[in-house]
Amino acid sequence: MGVFSRLSDIVNANINSLLDRAEDPEKMVRLMIQEMEDTLVEVRSAAVKAIADKKEVERKLKKLHDGQVEWDTKAEFAVSKGRDDLAKGALMARRRLADQSLVLERELEVIEETLGKYDEDLNKLQNKLNEAKAKQRTVEIRMQTAEKRVKMKEKLHSGQIDEALLRYEQMERRIDELEASADSWDLGRGHSLEEQFEDLEAELGIEDDLKELKARVKSDANKDK
Repeated sequence: MGVFSRLSDIVNANINSLLDRAEDPEKMVRLMIQEMEDTLVEVRSAAVKAIADKKEVERKLKKLHDGQVEWDTKAEFAVSKGRDDLAKGALMARRRLADQSLVLERELEVIEETLGKYDEDLNKLQNKLNEAKAKQRTVEIRMQTAEKRVKMKEKLHSGQIDEALLRYEQMERRIDELEASADSWDLGRGHSLEEQFEDLEAELGIEDDLKELKARVKSDANKDK
């Protein structure tokens, strides 16, 4: 059984209210769209038939009007020839066609009213369908977001993230231990002879730089005098 049972149900439906009450909003909105699209097809098919009926009635009316004109011309011709009997027969034939035209004209009015109603219904249906499709996209986004949140909550409560952080801390601790092991080889060792000579050379270089700096400062001071 469909979500809607009549055209008026769709037109007057409060989509938000229906989705709020639905246990499965995603399924509900899919059903709504399907039924709206099926109803649109039905209404359009009925409209097509009404348009075809209108064309047929208009064609018959034109034929009847042409017949009336023809019988009226014949009546005038009969009168001009003094044949009142023939004129009366022509007028009678013209009246029968006029009566038939009156029936068809009323039928045409009904068809046009029906087409106007179909046009109104189609507009309302299309608007409702557009609304439902917009809601479908919103529902899909909300469902996807909710599913992602559930998965994240499951991971948080399952302890997977805590375990990963603990493994990371353990890895950092292992790296610290390896670095400490490498640094420990330098403990208790004095400077080698080569290292002592390097230090001496560095110290002598600094002395030379200091002498050069003092000489430059003294020269600048003499210039100022």
